[in-house]
This record gives sequence, structure tokens and C-alpha cells, in this order.
Amino acid sequence: MKWVNTIGTFEIIIAGAFLLLYIAYVWRVIVTTRRLDLPAVRVVIKTVLRTVYFGLIVTALLGPSFGDASREVKTVGKDIFICIDLSQSMNAVDVQPSRLAKVKFELRNIVEAFNSDRIGLIMFSSEAYMQCPLTYDNNALNLFIQTLNTDMVPNYGTDFGPPLEMATEKLIVDDTVITQSKSKITILISDGEDFGENTDEIAEELESEGITLFTLGVGTKQGSKIPTRNGFKTDRSGNDVISQLNSRSLEDLAENTGGEYFEINESRNDVSRLISAINRVEGEMRDSKQVDATQNRYYYFLGLALFLMVIDVLFSVKLIKL
Repeated sequence: MKWVNTIGTFEIIIAGAFLLLYIAYVWRVIVTTRRLDLPAVRVVIKTVLRTVYFGLIVTALLGPSFGDASREVKTVGKDIFICIDLSQSMNAVDVQPSRLAKVKFELRNIVEAFNSDRIGLIMFSSEAYMQCPLTYDNNALNLFIQTLNTDMVPNYGTDFGPPLEMATEKLIVDDTVITQSKSKITILISDGEDFGENTDEIAEELESEGITLFTLGVGTKQGSKIPTRNGFKTDRSGNDVISQLNSRSLEDLAENTGGEYFEINESRNDVSRLISAINRVEGEMRDSKQVDATQNRYYYFLGLALFLMVIDVLFSVKLIKL
């Protein structure tokens, strides 16, 4: 027999105090019956009865587990690559406190929502870099997310092609755990300013491989200036650059691959919808095994204790007859 719970110091103190007080009560009753020259057998019966159901209640609280129960445990999951834009335009503050800061906060929520799946992180601007390969280690992944900033990659514009190509390659090659493409997902996060030339070709490859693509646009139509260390980013004429959300490129990309487009702006946050959409993607069974487990059968002891309590209440013992 195994026990689900254990008795701690506090429980021992309470039980000991109750036991001492009850012994004192029983002793007083026995002394009283002897002084009155009455039989003590009835008191003894009551004492034994109460001791038994008190012990049964304590046993039920400990959670006695016995008996074998064979149970099948299945592990189902997905592979998710998150591609995050680190071009300078992600420093724009039309989404407070900034586009990138908001994305980093929401990424932690996404990681928490899929803590049983493998998640990887790719950062990009004009080129793509593997920040974190597919992993179950959410602590390490959150650490990588925390360190993301626009100085980590060269900033010569934004190209969706390289990160999508890298994610596709890794999801196809890395089939040590998952073999079905339907459980592979890519999330592209950007403000939508794509200056790449081969994005459409990569999108076709994504679709042909059956990899689900979700796009997340960050920013507003009005846009904002881009903060730099010396003020704001300017063009060649010295005018402040205004970065606006280009949702059309992200919408088209998601539509062409059979995915969905989501957005974060000053009044809209679709991250919860994105999480729901990912949840709807069917995961693949990665492992299945039979586990022998005992069952907590506290209710046997509790039921018997309640039955004895009812008997104790219904059948009183009269010490003195008038």
C-alpha cells in the first residue's frame, strides 16, 4: 500500500492533543462509573468505536493507494519556429512601450501556452540567424527572448525570405521526433515592411511541405518615428522616417500559404487568437507507453468511518438510570 499524503509536524501535534484530551475524557467517565458502581463495558465499547472511526478518517486523509491500474500515457506535441523581425523599425513606439518590447512580452505568453511543445527562435532583418534551435527548455527560450534587440542583426532593410527558408529547412530536416508536416508551424512577426525578392518562392515551399504559417503584424497605420541613440532616424534629406505597419504583405503571405494573419496595434491584440489558432493545429503523438499506477481508495475508509459515526450517534450509552 502506498500513501498519497504524509503526516507533518502540525498534524502530529493536533492528533496528539486530541488523543490526550480524549483519553482524559474516557478516564473521567470510567472513574465516574466506578464511583457509581456501574458497568464500564458500555463506555469501553463507545471508546473502541470512536477510536476506530477516528483512525479510519486519518487513514482516508493520508490517501491509501493500492491495486494495480494500467494506464496509457501519450505525448502529443508540435514543432514551432518563431521568426521575429529585429530591423530598426521595430523600435517604433506607436505600440507602447515599443513594437519590439510588446512582442517580447507576448512571446513569453506564447511560450507558456505551449510549454509541452518544441519551440525555436529565429531573428532576422535583411538576413536570418538562429537564436535558439527547437527546444523543450522554456527557461532558456525566455532568456533568449529577453536579450532580443535591434543591434543583434545587420539593419539593411527587412527580408521575409531568409527566416522562412531557415525555418522550413530546420522543420524538414529535424525529423527525429516529429515526422508529420501538419504538426509543424512557423510564426512570422514583423511590421510588414518586406524588401525581399524571393518571399513568394519560399511561401510556395512552405505550402508544398504542409507547414502552417501564421503572420503577426505589429504597429499602426499612422506609424511613428524610429528612436535612435541620437534622436530619431532620418532619411537622406534629413527628414524623420515614419514607420507604418504594412499589413498587406503579411496578410497576403498568410493567405497564400493557407495560414492566418493576426495583429497587434494601439487598440487590438490578437495574441490570444493566435494561441487558439495554434491549438487547433493537430499535434502528433510522439510517444506512447503503458504505466502501472495505483489508485487512491480513500473513499473505502471514509465510508466505513461515516457508517461507524452514524452508529455512534444513534446508539447512546446511558451511564445512570433514573
